Amino acid sequence: MNAPSELNPEDMLRIRVEVLRREHRDLDDAIHALEGSTSDPLTLRRLKKQKLALKDRIVAIEDQLIPDIIA
Repeated sequence: MNAPSELNPEDMLRIRVEVLRREHRDLDDAIHALEGSTSDPLTLRRLKKQKLALKDRIVAIEDQLIPDIIA
């Protein structure tokens, strides 16, 4: 694999967003699995909070990647 030795900051942010999206999907799957069973409501609430926090981080990073356009 011919990967560059250093990534620029924008590429690092894009990779971070992808990792966070994967974590978000994994949490979503876990939440759906727990909702189907009789599980602890506190655990569900914690997972949902984690999912929301991940979404907030994803949006914040995407805002850094998208340039401001003054119209």
